[in-house]
Amino acid sequence: MTTERKIQGIYRGAPFHMVGDGFRVSNYFPSGNNFQQRFSPFILMDYNAPFKFPPSPEVKGVGAHPHRGFETVTIAYDGYIEHNDNHGNHGIIGPGDVQWMTAGSGLLHKEYHEREFSKRGGIFHMIQLWVNLPRASKMHPPKYQELLKSQMGRVELPDNGGTVRIIAGDYNGVNGPAQTFTPIHLFDIAFNEKGKADFSLPSAFNTAAVVLRGSAIINNTTTASEGDFILFENTEGSIHIEGQTADTLVFVLSGEPIDEPIYQHGPFVMNTREEIMEAFQDFQSGKMGSMDF
Repeated sequence: MTTERKIQGIYRGAPFHMVGDGFRVSNYFPSGNNFQQRFSPFILMDYNAPFKFPPSPEVKGVGAHPHRGFETVTIAYDGYIEHNDNHGNHGIIGPGDVQWMTAGSGLLHKEYHEREFSKRGGIFHMIQLWVNLPRASKMHPPKYQELLKSQMGRVELPDNGGTVRIIAGDYNGVNGPAQTFTPIHLFDIAFNEKGKADFSLPSAFNTAAVVLRGSAIINNTTTASEGDFILFENTEGSIHIEGQTADTLVFVLSGEPIDEPIYQHGPFVMNTREEIMEAFQDFQSGKMGSMDF
């Protein structure tokens, strides 16, 4: 008989607020819930639930700002987002695409609605994660991965139950395209009605599932609704998810914890207060590059 991984709890994000003028997000952690130590290597999750932006002649978003010591992962479900950084990286992602930016030793970037999307308006639906880097990689040179829908791993569920899309790590031996510094699994599951998915992840990995659309039954007993964040205990066992509607969408994130101190202030995530002070000094003195790009 298969043992099921126990559920620690089901949580909701903080009230929605605007980041810049282009992102209407609910923060699930660390502001919404105190998961920063519990849910390593993930240190932030902002969820822009489906929201209709009206047409605008002005491009909405967030202007140039610095980061050091971690990675940003932006997953697009609806709408188009554009990225520029002062290391020469530029990309536009749309539905099904992912942008994986390694800030590492430090860069400045800006992110905003793609210009044509801004002009016509429409539904904007995205997730942004901050993924910590281990001490040995915090000063890695910045890099950028544009992961397109066509590159994602795919697994069809039994009995026409739906599709698993793998961004990082693997599902049933099928790999995603993302290159990561520590072991991470990221995938979403688009269910057909009553579709079922079973999988196991290492018990030591911090693991959660988020219902982005519809509703699902977890481990045959627990109903999770749209917007619910299901946190699993670090115990052995499989996870069973059954979609309850024809368009249920569930996002799964799991990673090996980084057992190191976390010291975060604003846009920098390091191991000590002294390293944070150094990051601010490097930014202010121009060592992270120019704001003009």
